Amino acid sequence: MQHQPEDNRRPLAVRNTAVSRKIAVWLSQKNITPNQISLASIAFAIAGFAILAVYHYWSAPLLLMAAAGCIQLRLLCNLFDGMVAVEGGKKTPAGELYNDIPDRVADPVFILAAGLTTQSPAGMTLAWGCALLAVMTAYIRVLGVSMQCPADFRGPMAKQHRMALLTGVLLLLMVHRLTNWLPAFFDYTMDAALAIMLSGCLITIWRRTAGIYRTKQRQADISERAHHD
Repeated sequence: MQHQPEDNRRPLAVRNTAVSRKIAVWLSQKNITPNQISLASIAFAIAGFAILAVYHYWSAPLLLMAAAGCIQLRLLCNLFDGMVAVEGGKKTPAGELYNDIPDRVADPVFILAAGLTTQSPAGMTLAWGCALLAVMTAYIRVLGVSMQCPADFRGPMAKQHRMALLTGVLLLLMVHRLTNWLPAFFDYTMDAALAIMLSGCLITIWRRTAGIYRTKQRQADISERAHHD
């Protein structure tokens, strides 16, 4: 996150770890801009999609691990673009564009890629629904900020939750395919995960929208009391 004030940055504990800070300092000293790091997240999303597209036709279990790795590399891009921009002092005037647009691309690309690993006829429909709602959750947050409300990163299916869910399920499916230790219904794990994600995104949209409404009501009440005083 590149140009947001500190209270509008997604709260991440990993940002304060010594390892993260050392990597951010190292990147800051290189000829690498935060915008380039942001754009790299799209590249990892496209790579993840391509890997799972291959898996759809040639189900080599290790491809699932490779796709999970792409998700984590995308999240690292999301972490370090902001750290290099803010802590590294490399903010740019167009930083907000590079901060937000790549996320709006990467999220649905990864979710649609996950749909390629589903087994039920409704699998891709669930993926499309999740992709749409993932973008909607971010839209509500940005709308709230434009209405002078605090940035609302709450879940239950905020970006980091969605990506953690997909990563975990891809790794679980890999183990299932490699070992055959788990019951056959585990083939439908990604279908179930996308159903959970869809429900969680709907709850998140409701919570964030209600939060904006309550904030605007409080602001109006404060303004009215100040006027009467």
